[in-house]
Amino acid sequence: MMVTMTNKITTEPSKPAQAADNQYNSEDLFRGHQEIMIEHEDYQYRLRITRQNKLILTK
Repeated sequence: MMVTMTNKITTEPSKPAQAADNQYNSEDLFRGHQEIMIEHEDYQYRLRITRQNKLILTK
């Protein structure tokens, strides 16, 4: 028996799963700003976008 394997490389991004009701796009949250404040149980948290385009949450 002979098995042949091929590597298929696609340039198309994978399609995201259906968005849940509690899923938000970061562009909608930040609205052009680099950071937002989130209040949770009397505490304030800062969510910001870094220069490397990562999200950082700090208390």
